[in-house]
This record gives sequence, structure tokens and C-alpha cells, in this order.
Amino acid sequence: MGDQIKTSAEAIEAAVLPSLHEVHADPEATVGLNTVPEALNKLAEKKSAARWAYERLILYIQNFEKQLDGEHEVAMGFVGGETGVLRIEGMGYFDPDIITFYGSDGAQGRTQLVQHVTQLNVMLRALPKPKKDQPANRIGFKLASDLGDS
Repeated sequence: MGDQIKTSAEAIEAAVLPSLHEVHADPEATVGLNTVPEALNKLAEKKSAARWAYERLILYIQNFEKQLDGEHEVAMGFVGGETGVLRIEGMGYFDPDIITFYGSDGAQGRTQLVQHVTQLNVMLRALPKPKKDQPANRIGFKLASDLGDS
């Protein structure tokens, strides 16, 4: 009785809108994503794989940062490589299939990673903030504010 009959157009639209589902062994220990923001829950014609990946990564970064204390910032470990970590200071995409991350490495050297969406593997890490006397930088919230503008 709770199910509604949908038109073909509604069914097609629902099939291309993002959905998510996560399960954790200890729901109290890790808080995953549980909703898709309104800005991403709209049908966008010809949205590239790069833009889809960019928008969803922003959500994961923002959610990860919500779980950090004031002494740590988000960084990214390179999966499958020995190149270390990158403190995430910016992110972007280049249609149709490139994602780029801007930041700094452990020695505060400028770093940029350019990656094809089919090779995308990101491990989010918490690193101590570099300047103890300043608040932790929350790049996820800055990136998320951009989602409403696109």
C-alpha cells in the first residue's frame, strides 16, 4: 500500500539519480554517508564521469572531516603506490574523465595529482594540522559550497 505507481519518466529519472548505501561493522565507530544532498539529487544532462566522481568525492571528504578533532586535517593516501600522502587543499575535474587534487606533501612541498576516473582510488587520512596556532582547514565544506553553484 505504501508503494506508489510511477510514470515511465519518473522511473527513468530515478534510475540515473545518485543513491547510496553503506553498512559498517560498528555503526557507532564510523559514520558514513546517509543522504544525497539536494544539489546532487537533480537530473543533470550529460554529466561527465569526472563531474560525478568530483561531486561524490566532495561528500566523502566532508563526511570524513566531520569526524575529525580540531587538531587534524584531511589528507589523501595514494592507493597502490609508494608516493606518500597529499594534504588536500583543493580539488577539481576536467571533463570528461580527469580528477585533480591540489595540496602539499609531508615536507610542505606543493603537490598535484591528476588522475583518470577509471583509476580513481582514494584513501582519506587524518594528519595533524601543520600550524598548531590556527584552526584546522576544512576543505570539504569549501568544496561542498561549490556544489550548489554548479
